[in-house]
Amino acid sequence: MAQIKGLSAYDRPPEPVRLCYKKYSKIALSEIDDDPGILDLQRIDPDQLPDDVTINRYMSSQDLRLAFDDFYRGGHGATEEDAPLTEDIPVYAHKSISGLLMIPALFPPTIQIELLSRLFHRDLPNPEHQTNLHLHYDVTYPEVSEDTHMPKSFFADDPTRSFQPKDPQVHKPLTVQNLLEKKLRWVTLGGQYDWTAKVYPPGTPPEFPTDIAKLLRAAFPETSAQAAILNLYSAGDTLSVHRDVSEECDVGLISVSFGCDGLFLASHDDGNGCEIIRLRSGDTVYMNGKSRFAWHGVPKILPSTCPKWLANWPSSGESAPGMPPSPYEMWKGWISSKRVNLNVRQMTTTQAFEERADRI
Repeated sequence: MAQIKGLSAYDRPPEPVRLCYKKYSKIALSEIDDDPGILDLQRIDPDQLPDDVTINRYMSSQDLRLAFDDFYRGGHGATEEDAPLTEDIPVYAHKSISGLLMIPALFPPTIQIELLSRLFHRDLPNPEHQTNLHLHYDVTYPEVSEDTHMPKSFFADDPTRSFQPKDPQVHKPLTVQNLLEKKLRWVTLGGQYDWTAKVYPPGTPPEFPTDIAKLLRAAFPETSAQAAILNLYSAGDTLSVHRDVSEECDVGLISVSFGCDGLFLASHDDGNGCEIIRLRSGDTVYMNGKSRFAWHGVPKILPSTCPKWLANWPSSGESAPGMPPSPYEMWKGWISSKRVNLNVRQMTTTQAFEERADRI
């Protein structure tokens, strides 16, 4: 197992990795489908594996279904009785990236939709969860719902309501519509990572959403979800090459994709090469072992690739006769131009976190 000690978040990636990132940040969209250097997880034939790709194991669809039903029931009080069981899900590995596990379509459509709804309607308006906007704005929240006693979703908020900048000479006021359309770039859950100092602040962090932690634990029992960064991308956005080395422990990282496809770069063990993986909605990557400290980034977002069954989110579609319209109707199709990535990690192995994980 690689160790965090001695690694710095300020280090620069090796030249071969930087060149690979540059190449795929500039690749034409018309060339992506036929590029032999891109590994597309959902198009891999398990019986005809690409070079250097192996099957690590198969995840039991029956075991996952139990976890999915439990998660879904928590929000709706009913199971997905008519949802078909998929076959056991292959878990792919790569010979040049030790510990990297790649799982295509791990989360089915109903679970993806439910996850997005809880993350954005419940967790984003929770004042304990910081965003990129808190650094420059006095962020205020929608009114509290009489039913849940929690702030309503920003998607149901007055789109013209505005936030005032901390320094009016540097930033202009920001409306809710501005926030949701283009200004919101990330949200932190649980441990609140300080992007400026590149550290986790001391003290007890907010509790990570227990229902999401329980769902992820069913698929990845080695990792106790304690902190997450929810990244939002639009076409033209990128994530520069970096390593995640700010935690105290070296337990594996979980990365779940939603919405539009993204090209994900992960470096080889020796740092002299890398792989480009096309991640579609529902695909999941687990970075363990040496890959826990691999250089990685997102050189390109692929527009117009959001699956049709998700494209209308957060709108739930046409309202039934006699029923009120969806409170999110004005935002119908918001996700169709976005890529959302939930990147989850374990910060520490302290007894307090272990005891809390055992209670989930």
